[in-house]
Order: sequence, then C-alpha cells, then structure tokens
Amino acid sequence: MSVMIETSLGSVVVDLHTDLCPLTCKNFLKLCKIKYYNGCLFHTVQKDFTAQTGDPTGTGSGGDSVYKFLYGDQARFFGDEIHLDLKHSKKGTVAMASAGENLNASQFYFTLRDDLDYLDGKQTVFGEVAEGLETLDRINEAYVDEKSRPYKNIRIKHTYVLDDPFDDPPQLVELVPDASPEGKPKDEIDDEVRLEDDWVPMDEQFAPGELEEVLRAKEAHSRAVVLETIGDIPEAEIKPPDNVLFVCKLNPVTQDADLKVIFSRFGALIS
Repeated sequence: MSVMIETSLGSVVVDLHTDLCPLTCKNFLKLCKIKYYNGCLFHTVQKDFTAQTGDPTGTGSGGDSVYKFLYGDQARFFGDEIHLDLKHSKKGTVAMASAGENLNASQFYFTLRDDLDYLDGKQTVFGEVAEGLETLDRINEAYVDEKSRPYKNIRIKHTYVLDDPFDDPPQLVELVPDASPEGKPKDEIDDEVRLEDDWVPMDEQFAPGELEEVLRAKEAHSRAVVLETIGDIPEAEIKPPDNVLFVCKLNPVTQDADLKVIFSRFGALIS
C-alpha cells in the first residue's frame, strides 16, 4: 500500500501502515485520490527536524479530513492511531500533524533526520518513505525565514495512489476531478510574497553566451541613457532592442566617470 508524491524538488514513494493505522491511511489515500494535496505548500520546514504540508490554505491552521467531505462538518477531524512500536527512528517517517488530541485532518509531516525520539507517542505515524530520500534532503536544504517558511515555495505537484486496499465510498466518485489540478489551491492565502516554485534565476535561464549578450545590450543601453542625458545623442536613438530583458538583480553599469561627466555640467566637482 503506497503513494507517490511528486513535489517541486523531486518525488517520494511512501509505504503506508494500513494494518495498524487504517483510519489514517484511508483518509490519506482518499485525499490523494481526490487530488486534495495537489498544489499544497510545504509551509513549515525545520532544518534537520520536520517538513510539514497538507494544508490548502498554506498557513498551517487549515485542512480537512476526507471524512468531512463524505459525512459532513462534524467529521472534519478523526481520532489518533498512536502505536508505541511505530517510532520516529528513521529519516522519512510520515506522521499526522494534528491540531491536538484526536484532531487529525489533512496535514502531515516528513522527518528530515534519524532518531527524533522526542516525537514518539505524540502523533500518529502512518508511513515511511521507501524511495526518494534525496528529495527530503533538498527540502531540508531550503532557505527559510524566522517562521521556518521557505523563501522559495516548495509544493506538492501531484499525488499518485499506487496501491489502495480500501474500497472507495460511493460518494468519493463525485469528488475525483476530471483532471489533476495544477498550481496553488484556490483557498491558499497570499499573506506573504514568496518566489514561486518554478522561479529560476536569470543567470540560469541563459547559456553563458546568451547571458553575456544580454549584459552587453544592457550596458550599451545604460551608456546611451547617459549620453542622452548630457545631450550627445537624441532621445529617439536610445530605445533598447525588443529582445533585451532587464532584471533588477543585474548590477548597474554606470561608472564613476559617467557620473562626473553628468554632474560637471553644474559646476566643479570635489573628490
């Protein structure tokens, strides 16, 4: 019984403890089947500790169990299935991130290192990563702010149910989308500006020769602006080529000598 989770940093395959945690595993499998997790952020990444996801609002305070969709609001949460023999001993342990005792919904976490005994007996451990530990290493290396939120978004792109021992409730058919949704969930809260998961730095978008050409074009345009400012060329001649891209991260090319030429029109300069 397993699920493949494709993230923006790679994929992991999770084997589930369906015999020991049937309620939790059924919830997880059916949420994956209805594509509930597609687009969800890893909203909290604590280095060498845990990476938490599964909240469509991206805040860490949202999320619903599949039982809510099947049986109503009163079934939003379900009970713990804590077993003392299921421990956080290995990197890649998968457990519910509950809001309190018997308040499990959709959020879960991966452990990012071995021997996190501190968490044993506190959360429902329902699976472990069988393939893709290198993906967890990439998540662990992400730059985060003081709230442990990555500066560059890390998202679940898709989930694929590889093996499901539980029959689908009749109501579930209506919840399965015709196509897997992409991008962020519709109820995600845009409370902070972050680089999106598909953002690539300018110097990685071009081959070395192409990047050099873009830099030269920008430098030529900047010098033309200087010359136009001091009246050496008409304004109409400094329009940049249509294919030139300008990005604020590129260093300005104006030199000290350029500034001296400009400001010397207003009197002597003192160094």
